[in-house]
Amino acid sequence: MTDGQLSDAMYKKSFWFADWSFPIFVALLSSGIFAGTHMYYVYKVGAFNEVAIVALLEAGMQGSGYGAAAAFGASFLFARILEGGLVGVLDIGGSILTGVGIGIPALLLGAGIVLPLENFFVSLITGLLIGVVIGYVVIGIKKFTVGKANSTFGSDVMMGAGNSSGRFLGPLIIISAATASIPVGLGSLLGGAFFYLWNKPVAGGAILGAMAIGAFFPI
Repeated sequence: MTDGQLSDAMYKKSFWFADWSFPIFVALLSSGIFAGTHMYYVYKVGAFNEVAIVALLEAGMQGSGYGAAAAFGASFLFARILEGGLVGVLDIGGSILTGVGIGIPALLLGAGIVLPLENFFVSLITGLLIGVVIGYVVIGIKKFTVGKANSTFGSDVMMGAGNSSGRFLGPLIIISAATASIPVGLGSLLGGAFFYLWNKPVAGGAILGAMAIGAFFPI
């Protein structure tokens, strides 16, 4: 290994690029977001979400039930965790803001667990623990999928992708899957095409298609 390669390897293992530091960042974000939802639950101000999404939680607080908020937020969280591990792009808006800020609180409130939303310090700790779990799940998915190949297929890139920029992820995911293997690439293409015809996000279809075919034709 040359001096340049050694320096590059050490750079990638530094705090900002190490796998062990990623759950720390997610935990800090989740702690703040969950505490913001606590503020809204108690004081009706402070939630880190769009008005329409917060309205789902508000409807549950008014007695209409938390089913809509829980389903919407939890589905976003699940999809973004898969996306983060397989693609390397963690959509903070879908995973942390919507998932941790609305979905998980709605699940807790629907189950009658109100302490994490009523107490500020408990909300901070709850969000912190949730973030640690999310961080390690994303790292685990990465290690057991693209991490087993010789190439990371771009999964070493970590960034936030909003809804506007997220539309460009679909083709990138398909291209990345095609570089992994032909069957996985075809599965990603078919999944993306089906979701496009279904008027759903292409990125989600591309990921699910690649996972479905990858189960039979592993990389």
